[in-house]
Amino acid sequence: MIDHSDCTSSVNLVAIDVAKDWNVVLVQESSGNRRSFKFANRKADHDRLVAFLKTLSGPVIAALEPTGDYHRPLAYRLLSEGIEVVSISSLALARVREARFGTWDKNDPKDAQVILSMLAQNMVQTYYDPLVAGTHDVQELANTYFQITLARMRLQHSLMLHYIPLYFPEFARYWNSTRSEWFVRFLLRFPTAQSVRLLDFESFSREAWDLIGRKVAKRRWLAETYAMAAESIGLPVSIDSVA
Repeated sequence: MIDHSDCTSSVNLVAIDVAKDWNVVLVQESSGNRRSFKFANRKADHDRLVAFLKTLSGPVIAALEPTGDYHRPLAYRLLSEGIEVVSISSLALARVREARFGTWDKNDPKDAQVILSMLAQNMVQTYYDPLVAGTHDVQELANTYFQITLARMRLQHSLMLHYIPLYFPEFARYWNSTRSEWFVRFLLRFPTAQSVRLLDFESFSREAWDLIGRKVAKRRWLAETYAMAAESIGLPVSIDSVA
């Protein structure tokens, strides 16, 4: 770890404004010289950036603002090459940019200037790389579970706020978020009140019996649902409707 206390005079400072396709770099060499350039998120460009940084005399600190996940491959590559990487708080960057330029407007070269200024003043955070730290797999499992949870919630909202009100409003009373599998299985077979009414009660009972799982007074529940479908205010679309 480089001592940042005197980094402006003895260390090469590298500010990187990360984006999806192209990144802007502003370098302040230990000699005081500055240079700026852009590079793409491609291996060849990453290779050229690393090769350039290794030509600098003295240690190098690279600062970047975490941007989605676009910064992760670049940060990992720099760390793998022995280059220290620090993180810039997005909120702090916005506040410093506003104070420095008097506006909320932003662009990549402007952000690179602010990042370099914050790096020179040691206004940085420790960069934590999950792959280097050995926690990448756990993090990705957590992220996957998060995405699954979001997908389930979107499905629930689509069903309860759009689909059910249109085609079988009365059936909404049976939704229970902790036991929803049977609810979805039932809708896959009987997507509308109209689809229930196409069968006589005995035929409906046979087909729905296993779909709804274990219930107290199961036959009574089926009779209630069948009667409810007969009186439903849902739109009477055909069972083979593309809707």
